[in-house]
Amino acid sequence: MPDNAKILIIDDEKIALKNLEHVMKKEGYDTTSTQSGPNALKLLEEQRFDVVLTDLKMEKVDGMQILKRCRELYPDTEVIMITGYATLKSAVDTMKYGAFYYISKPFKLDEVRQVVKEALAKVHLKKENLHLREQIETYQGKVKIISQDASMQRLLETARQIAPTDCNVLISGESGTGKELFAKYIHYNSNRSQGPFSAVNCGAFTEELLANELFGHEKGAFTGAATDKKGLIETASQGTLFLDEIAEMPPSMQVKLLRVIQEKEVLRLGSTESVKVDVRFIAATNRDISDSIKTGGFRQDLYFRLNVVSLYIPPLAERKEDIPILSYYFLNKYSTLMKKPVKEIEPEVIALLMNYDFPGNVRELENIIERGVALSGGPSIQIAQLPEDLRELSIKTFRKKHGKIPSLEDQEVTYIQWVMGETGGNKTLASQILGIDRVSLWRKLKKYGLEKEEEE
Repeated sequence: MPDNAKILIIDDEKIALKNLEHVMKKEGYDTTSTQSGPNALKLLEEQRFDVVLTDLKMEKVDGMQILKRCRELYPDTEVIMITGYATLKSAVDTMKYGAFYYISKPFKLDEVRQVVKEALAKVHLKKENLHLREQIETYQGKVKIISQDASMQRLLETARQIAPTDCNVLISGESGTGKELFAKYIHYNSNRSQGPFSAVNCGAFTEELLANELFGHEKGAFTGAATDKKGLIETASQGTLFLDEIAEMPPSMQVKLLRVIQEKEVLRLGSTESVKVDVRFIAATNRDISDSIKTGGFRQDLYFRLNVVSLYIPPLAERKEDIPILSYYFLNKYSTLMKKPVKEIEPEVIALLMNYDFPGNVRELENIIERGVALSGGPSIQIAQLPEDLRELSIKTFRKKHGKIPSLEDQEVTYIQWVMGETGGNKTLASQILGIDRVSLWRKLKKYGLEKEEEE
């Protein structure tokens, strides 16, 4: 990261401003600071900054006005919002208008330092890859991966780094997390972006059909083979082949695929002559392949050939800060496609989505927002437009987090919190729903440290 990165800091609190200014200058950045919102707008008119750190609540000109003006003047400038009045609505609003990150006061200087570094890394990559991105933007169905989660940003950085290297990649993660999207992202950021991107689900075909799809056949190779047919491996030459659900591939097919990767040639069914191919392979799975290797269901040598670089995409439940920004991305997408003037998502809808564990991950969130836009008769998505089961209950899945399976006590705490929220903190009604007396509920609230949060 270049040391001369330009930072603008805006905060009407003198002490906070001086602390931020000191830290940014110590990092070697070219730092400008002001306590005045109007002066900040004047500075933005006069010069471009790489990153803007701004307080949200200020007199005359607030942080939202600065954010919007920044978006108008310099779309590539990243804006970090800092506020001592953190609310869900303000967080949603800032993300809706394109803020890079939202930090609540009192903040930790180390946190601010790290967020600024990540924002500058994004700005730096934008500058370096401007020409490439302009090419990518011209592709039909261009790839967008929307996230402000730190782990996802690191994944995207890794994807950008490996894209030009041509190495094979194995992507793992639950269904609906966006594995194929990541594969396309790597392809369109690689030197193969002008070539084809082909995809096949290895679990969707019988062994014979999968062989025909991948390797093709010669005329007369089997009954009904009236003409020659190129397989996906051959047609993907000079491009990328995405092998989804690779763990479902039959062992005999694994041997043939391994040979293609090693020899860089493919043999059509019914042919005696191999065809040279130049293909990058990206595979994906929602299973733990190491278990399949132990049981003999998956070849270890093929695993090593495919797993040159591995990417694990976390489930949406582990990056909930992405839910509001993804919701608004899908809102804009489907309101445009359906030509409907739906521009907002009611705060209670966002709150409900934030409390939902999304067993179907990003794909499920997209379906929910698409449904909301389709059913909306006004300018916003409301609770009434959500699926009935989502309105009635908050589904909690029993997925591992950081390698730990939630205990029964963990689930009890979560359930009591939910019931108390649904009853508006009414202990009498909550105890009836929970099937315990009021004194037992009070003891549990005290035991779990919830009694202060749930006062009537």
